[in-house]
Amino acid sequence: MQWEDIRYFLALARHGSLSAAARALQVEHSTVSRRVAALEEMIQLRLFDRLPRGWQLTAEGHTLLPYAERIEQEMLSFSRATLSTATVGGTVRLSAPPLLIDTFLIPRLAAQRARWSLIDLHISGETRATTPFFRDADLAIRLGRPQDASLAARRLGILGYGLYATPDYPKKSPENWCFIGADDNLRHAPEQQWLETFSNGRRFALRCDQPSGMLEAAAAGWGIAVLPHFWARATGALVPLEENLDIPSREIWLLIHPDARRIPRIQVMADLLIDLFQHYARLLEEGVPPPDLFSERFDSQCAS
Repeated sequence: MQWEDIRYFLALARHGSLSAAARALQVEHSTVSRRVAALEEMIQLRLFDRLPRGWQLTAEGHTLLPYAERIEQEMLSFSRATLSTATVGGTVRLSAPPLLIDTFLIPRLAAQRARWSLIDLHISGETRATTPFFRDADLAIRLGRPQDASLAARRLGILGYGLYATPDYPKKSPENWCFIGADDNLRHAPEQQWLETFSNGRRFALRCDQPSGMLEAAAAGWGIAVLPHFWARATGALVPLEENLDIPSREIWLLIHPDARRIPRIQVMADLLIDLFQHYARLLEEGVPPPDLFSERFDSQCAS
């Protein structure tokens, strides 16, 4: 039995079609079909029903799926073990909420480039609170306490929110306020649920599936949005509407697969992220920047 055949079986089971599995594996769809057929022939079981709208697992396929996933985890652990004695150089894949990537992580990681000059960083945006990220990323930043006990987790800080709009918006009567909210993809977020209650039946002029859309809409005068303090104040176009509102904050967590902690380049990036979030704790929670752009400790680490 070939591990590659099992890997193709898993991809097809997860994606449900030859084309989607082929994109995930970066191969031709005919290769996926051939490898899965080879596995079926070898074990003398039919794993998929070939339907017009996709490939569905048979009862036998469902039975074997958890065993294949366990094999995958062992292969990933073996791969990480071989890397544990590697040098600091190489690729690190980081998954994070989009609202933290563009305006917080990228400029500040760039300023700390000397600390990870041998590392090639791949960053991807992810809005889901939980995901089996360790197949696609080495490190993950998530909003909310993680539920997966198999992952190592470190609390990085707090993300604080406020109500923001253009400077002229407070002149309007509160009963005429319009709001900017999330669509169904993000509506579950605590701050969005709070906004639904606070609006008290008042109109939502716009709903977006991305936080960046809410920010741009608020800056364009569409209405009032609940936004992270550090993000809204950085625009220079928005002001907080009310103070002392009981808007839920979000905990920021760093997740890492336990096997990956022994890989030097991943540990370097994890340490840098921990330092970064600690240094900018008040900026993220209250929108208050530190007194200097970078602390003396940060500067001395870059110089060394």
